[in-house]
Amino acid sequence: MPSLAIVILNYNRADLLADCLDSIYAAPTRSTLAVWVVDNASHDGSAAMVRARFPQARLIESPTNGGYSYGNNLALRELLQIADCRLQISKEKASSAIGNLQSAIGNRQAPLPDYIMLLNNDTIVPAGALDGLVDYLEGHPEVGTVGPKLILPDGSLDLACRRSFPTPEVSFYRMLGLSRLFPKSPRFARYNLTYLDPDVETEVDALVGACMLLRSSVVREVGLLDEQFFMYGEDLDWAYRIKQYGWRVAYYPRVVIYHYKRAASTRRAIPSLRAFYDAMRIFHRKHYAATTPTILNTLIEIGITLKEFLALGRNYLRPPASRRVG
Repeated sequence: MPSLAIVILNYNRADLLADCLDSIYAAPTRSTLAVWVVDNASHDGSAAMVRARFPQARLIESPTNGGYSYGNNLALRELLQIADCRLQISKEKASSAIGNLQSAIGNRQAPLPDYIMLLNNDTIVPAGALDGLVDYLEGHPEVGTVGPKLILPDGSLDLACRRSFPTPEVSFYRMLGLSRLFPKSPRFARYNLTYLDPDVETEVDALVGACMLLRSSVVREVGLLDEQFFMYGEDLDWAYRIKQYGWRVAYYPRVVIYHYKRAASTRRAIPSLRAFYDAMRIFHRKHYAATTPTILNTLIEIGITLKEFLALGRNYLRPPASRRVG
């Protein structure tokens, strides 16, 4: 029987988190399941809600909101350390530390689960979805990570659930709006792959951190999320590194998960927008700047900054309830 650990990051959305956890626990899975909730210094009672309603979940309470990568890495790092038995607790600290540790993560000698899923708190997981994704990786040993078809509240596809890497060329087409003008073009619409049938399984460059299932061996091999990314971009970066190690990345639409996208980020629209465009800069500088001509790097940086200013301006003119990211 395979084992699965689900890591859910939460910040001030106890309502969404409760619905997500309810959906996970509503139906049994064929996998041995452990759910880890990382609360990023919420002040809405999220942690207390988890303790009261979902005592079977393993709760990590971060004293600070260090961002998406930072929060998820708290759980991922614990999972890796537990499996490797690298937690060396001195005898002097054992009496106090062991109790705190076990209450947060349970048995520290537990083995690393076969699979690890990153899951947003603003998702609903239908019965059978977890088994479907695990079964896919069980049957495709060459695939390092798989993602489902994500459906938004209006019934449309969350375009981020299957993507190409934002190379300078792909980013250029997207920034000019050509991907929107020609959504069926294999050349111009490469970033969100809108020219492909959303109901057809396909190999892709990247998935979205809202829901992606990975082999634990891949996490160990590739490493944790890059904490340069506060929010956005870390999933693209992780997929880039996974592919560098020779693993395939797959989009599997036979499994559907529902995503209430931007439910948390819209509450802090301006910081979220800045994080969104900062992620673009970080990703380009990390993976493409060294092999891109200087003049083109300059144009890309200018383009990102102009897009950021335009997005901030448009958001400022919107009513607060309709402000969003991206």
